Amino acid sequence: MKQRINILTLGVNDLEKALEFYQKGLRWKTKGIVGTEYENGAVVLFELDNGAMLSLYERKNLAWDSKVKLQPESATEFSLGYFVNSDKEVDQVMEQAEKAGAKITKSAQKAFWGGYHGYFQDLDGHLWEVGHNPSWPIKE
Repeated sequence: MKQRINILTLGVNDLEKALEFYQKGLRWKTKGIVGTEYENGAVVLFELDNGAMLSLYERKNLAWDSKVKLQPESATEFSLGYFVNSDKEVDQVMEQAEKAGAKITKSAQKAFWGGYHGYFQDLDGHLWEVGHNPSWPIKE
């Protein structure tokens, strides 16, 4: 198995609200909800850099499709990292997320590892870290 992730699926409680948060609030591009012709198949797909994708899928449908019992939500299982090239960009992204309805859990600030970062939770409680690491330039 090669070291890569092609698609990351986030389980959400309300697909339409999640779509609005990512599409209108964070300004991510998508064709909207697709797969509605299939029972338990409605999904939102976002094309990311390097051919990867982010998928939003209702939690109950993800549990059904994977044959795993629906579990309690937990924001501390993982975080999604969105890194930029300046502290100012971190502040801008955090502000944009908050305006879109995100809950800021840690305001942007200097990090113990030498960079600058903060955390927010999206509408379904998924934890996002927004950061700038001066020794890790991000290709735009």
